[in-house]
Amino acid sequence: MTTTVLDHIGLLVTNDPNVGEGPLGIIRDAAVVFEGEHIVAVGPAGMTADRRIDAEGRCVLPGFVDSHTHLVFAGDRGDEFAARMAGRPYEAGGIRVSVAATRGASDDELRRLTQLRRAEARRAGITTVEIKSGYGLDAEHEARCLAVGRSFTADTTFLGAHVVPPEFDGRADDYVHHVCTDMLQAALPHSRWIDCFCEVGAFDADQTRAVLAAGKAAGLGLRLHANQLGHGPGVQVAVEMECASADHCTYLSDDDIAALAASDTVATFLPATDFSTRQPYPDARRAIDAGVQVALATNCNPGSSYTMSMSFCIALAVRDMHMTPEEAVLAATAGGARALRRDNVGALRPGMSADLCVLDAPSYTHLVYRPGVPLVHSVVERGVTG
Repeated sequence: MTTTVLDHIGLLVTNDPNVGEGPLGIIRDAAVVFEGEHIVAVGPAGMTADRRIDAEGRCVLPGFVDSHTHLVFAGDRGDEFAARMAGRPYEAGGIRVSVAATRGASDDELRRLTQLRRAEARRAGITTVEIKSGYGLDAEHEARCLAVGRSFTADTTFLGAHVVPPEFDGRADDYVHHVCTDMLQAALPHSRWIDCFCEVGAFDADQTRAVLAAGKAAGLGLRLHANQLGHGPGVQVAVEMECASADHCTYLSDDDIAALAASDTVATFLPATDFSTRQPYPDARRAIDAGVQVALATNCNPGSSYTMSMSFCIALAVRDMHMTPEEAVLAATAGGARALRRDNVGALRPGMSADLCVLDAPSYTHLVYRPGVPLVHSVVERGVTG
């Protein structure tokens, strides 16, 4: 099999402190050799291989791991966003607009739209992505949305418990039963995870426990939308149910932070959502200092975070969440991998997936130093360059 060396890397972020400087495991004047889909060597510049790519002194880091997206949807909610910018508060009920459009779209149209978004993510340096359903909200449409998502990633998440659809108005418990039975059975062949929106206007703690318990009994991993719109039970439920991640975590009490710090549940922050909804930003500094494991993700969706720019999320995390650039880069790579319980992505060392992001900059700090500038020069995804 042909080997390829990405050579003359000015600054290489490996996320492996055993091989380089500091928590990012930095190697200067470096090279990475990969064969097929996997890395076979990391070390000084000048290593040999069958094929050579010159990084020309650029910074290289692991491909971003986006552990929270909603890429399968149809329709547009730009008017809703404009109204929100004019002062209307964000409400979970806007999801129903996307549900109507998604139900009305063909499989081919959903696949085409998702392909465009996945390609946009790759251009932004994202090499691993999780994709949720949640805009079908019945057995047929959730299953087909998950099937579309599964053609782009193994990390698909059944989010039938996104909001209560119009046909179940006033019957939330009946809808939860539907999610836990017919919908779950339809979703199982296409899902690795199950999720629930534990929030006022969506599902309460008991309903959330029922959804997660049904998913766990069926063999799915657990994730949870928690504490986005205010203080609530979400984080505590996520820890209690041993979820891989509690996502949003915009509002965290001392008890929430203590619970997360004592658990294996990753707090996944979604700062582009807080930007788009004019919510306060999470206090990441407080959580990290307490020992909470953290990740950053885009939450790309039509209503509250229509972006695939992890660079933007990193810049927001540093400026408004008081993370250091090193912490933000770790959260967008190794943190995302941890949130997905993936041990083959998020770092650069032999045996890992050959997923690399080449920046048109000498250092990862430029992701914050030059916000809004498209700094991703090129991407290697599972050994495929482009």
